[in-house]
Amino acid sequence: MTRLPEPVTAASADLPRWLRDGDRILVGQGSGEPATLMRLLAGAAQARSGLTAVIGATLGHLPGAENGLRFESYGAIGTAARLPEASLAVLPLHYSQFVARIVDGRLACDVVFVQLSTPDERGHVFLGMGDLHLIDAARRARVVIAEINPHTPPTPGTRWPDDLPVHLTVRAEAAPLAPKPGDAGDEERAIAAHVAGLVPDRAVIQIGIGRLPDTILDALRGHRDLGLHSGVLSDGAAALVRAGALTNAAKEIDAGVSVAGVLIGGPLLLDHVRQDPAIEVRPTAHTHSAAAIARLSRFMAINSAIEVDLTGQINAEHAGGRRVGGTGGQVDFTRAAQVSPGGRAIVALPSTARAGSVSRIVRRAASVTVARADADTVVTEWGVAELAGVPLAERARRMIEISAPQFREDLARYWHDEGRHRHG
Repeated sequence: MTRLPEPVTAASADLPRWLRDGDRILVGQGSGEPATLMRLLAGAAQARSGLTAVIGATLGHLPGAENGLRFESYGAIGTAARLPEASLAVLPLHYSQFVARIVDGRLACDVVFVQLSTPDERGHVFLGMGDLHLIDAARRARVVIAEINPHTPPTPGTRWPDDLPVHLTVRAEAAPLAPKPGDAGDEERAIAAHVAGLVPDRAVIQIGIGRLPDTILDALRGHRDLGLHSGVLSDGAAALVRAGALTNAAKEIDAGVSVAGVLIGGPLLLDHVRQDPAIEVRPTAHTHSAAAIARLSRFMAINSAIEVDLTGQINAEHAGGRRVGGTGGQVDFTRAAQVSPGGRAIVALPSTARAGSVSRIVRRAASVTVARADADTVVTEWGVAELAGVPLAERARRMIEISAPQFREDLARYWHDEGRHRHG
């Protein structure tokens, strides 16, 4: 049984009392982001100087920069991309490295903010949405503060340890945060159809969140005995379970169980998790482990990008000179997929941005998240470019073929006149 202090309202929490000048505060991410505590932290930054919130993929509004609150993360991911650049310090780390530094204490935090469930019939509470490294950080922290949310599910693998104290609990003011749904367009559906054609039955899927990933998952409904081993479990993955396509029956490890590091989704996902015991949250050391993934056959790492250049260099971090993403786990999964028997690393993206005025297949990537030596398969609405083991000249030809038609001539001219010499 976990003993928690009686939850208080946000109005009576007196958060500055628990903080000190210069504190670093580790915050749960995604649907586990404690939005009420983050609102209080923005106000507390007026009373305590030099505060830093260590964040991940964010879904909620992040106030406080105007009060001197600083942010630190492994990328400008989600709503963090809207922060003033001067307020967000990005650590150039793969997600597995970021979490490993939290787990072993190299990335030390004085305070930890978590979102917990209400107690179950045995008095146990759960992180629910994952991020198990929060537990490791909480064991080292001076103060642990929990937002108690009755909508947080008792997800297997996320039980809060009975011996780990929580110093203050605050009642959540709303349901857990969720990505905003959107209807797929013709582009997304075409991309999803191409990706589905690359994924065999009995494959194990890793995929992110958003409209395109959910469209891809929907396109897999006709497949059989798919598995999930991913950093994230989303609404789309839960829908694939309900459709009978995602059974995890063919997995060599964690058979019969959908494995993820965090849950990010809305009410339908949370309801599904309460009813499906075959979902388990595991630490990042397992979900992102190349050794674990090498034991899974047909591992399909399906990720996206901001742009890909003619040689296969993948940029998932910058667009138009702005930070709008991060390294995340993409390199972890890209490399792991290529040691899985029958595995594949797929990057799926629309061929253009800004209503067709900008090509996302480019001469040279603005920044390099995935090196060209790690590139495998790139998909746009125009088709599939297989890049692994292919010379640069042939790569360029294949990439031009899946670019938008209005940009092909310019890309081909660049490669002929200049690119083959600069990239060779």
